[in-house]
Amino acid sequence: MKTTSISTLCACALALAVTMPAEAALVSVLGGQAINDTDLNVTWVADANLAATNTFGLTYGLDLGPNGGVTNYGPSIIATDGTMTWGGTMFPDLSCSDQAFTVSYGTGCTGSEMGHLYYTELGGVAGSSILTTHNANYSLFSNVQYNAYWSGTEYAANTLGALSFGADGTQSANYKNLYFDVLAVRSGQVAAVPVPTAAWLFTTGLFGLFGVARRKA
Repeated sequence: MKTTSISTLCACALALAVTMPAEAALVSVLGGQAINDTDLNVTWVADANLAATNTFGLTYGLDLGPNGGVTNYGPSIIATDGTMTWGGTMFPDLSCSDQAFTVSYGTGCTGSEMGHLYYTELGGVAGSSILTTHNANYSLFSNVQYNAYWSGTEYAANTLGALSFGADGTQSANYKNLYFDVLAVRSGQVAAVPVPTAAWLFTTGLFGLFGVARRKA
């Protein structure tokens, strides 16, 4: 009877393990240079202000704007080659607090990549800076900025603008000539094989950001 009970218990535990969905998580890879989001199946660059903290061997100054990020929305988008992009948004995103002009904005926007990262993965709270209110996953990133981050999505109602995501969890539209930061993301999971940061960026297209900034200098 004792043997049967243990066998039954083991069988139930195994069935539970098989049927339960995998827990969403952020996984540090490439020696801490990138972070896999197993929930959305995307990979983020761990340095949230990489454009200002890595010169990649360039011997002259780059015009990265007063905030230390890219000059404006243009270079940050033109830099990509279809492999590496900036966190995008989706419309309509009914999780957002405000819906107007076919655009979803405001707080609570968990349908976008940036919003999902902020609220779901990092434990951000609407109206509170992610720099002060977050969970343990926040430590996987470095150089997180208090400025807004550009989204890879233009503002449909006016193409002079684009969507941005603030450190307080607010998604909004702003003119493209403003100086915001960028956080690069790519689809899929990156293998956990440490390589130099510059080498990985060459293969993903992010290095193009510096090529654009160089020509504008």
